[in-house]
Amino acid sequence: MAAGGEQRIDKWLFFARVVKSRSLAQKLALSGAVRVNREKVGHAARIVRPGDVLTISVHERIRVLKVLDPGLRRGPASEAARLYEDLTPPAQRGAAPLDLSELDESAFDEADVDELPVR
Repeated sequence: MAAGGEQRIDKWLFFARVVKSRSLAQKLALSGAVRVNREKVGHAARIVRPGDVLTISVHERIRVLKVLDPGLRRGPASEAARLYEDLTPPAQRGAAPLDLSELDESAFDEADVDELPVR
């Protein structure tokens, strides 16, 4: 365990198997797709501690994870699952990404259509 139960967010994301590599964890942290206790992460060296709540936008899904423990290594999935508590709402856990091509645009007024994400 890291000193005082602290760990860099990029290492924690890698050890918790949120992403496949440490370099991807660094890019994710720098991209602004990660929040710690509702604050955007601006650098990969941001420290996380047990009790912190992470909101992560990855693979077109949003995951909410509560940090329970820093990791010692990137172990098997069963070991990684002990590092966090998944607070993601059950409806979003297995939900498929939204396919905007199936939406009927006539159901929206012009202001709503302008706010739809572009692919």
